Amino acid sequence: MYLDKAKKQEIFGQYGKSTTDTGSAESQIALFTLRIKHLTEHVKTHHKDNVTTRSLTKLVGKRRALLDYLYDRDINRYRAIIKALGLRK
Repeated sequence: MYLDKAKKQEIFGQYGKSTTDTGSAESQIALFTLRIKHLTEHVKTHHKDNVTTRSLTKLVGKRRALLDYLYDRDINRYRAIIKALGLRK
């Protein structure tokens, strides 16, 4: 499996407030980004997998909604997570 418990705790520890901080927008965005990268690689090799493509599209929408929320609430947190994850080029 590409994402185990230790990897999740590492992500939450790096981007959240602690290793058990699973609800903050930053930690959710980081987790979604990891899943998006994984699914993107899968879709590149299995281009006819429409179910995964749809899941990937829904996941990108969820991440976009969280980013919009952060942008509206606290622009500094938004800029920090964008820079940390390298989402905008």
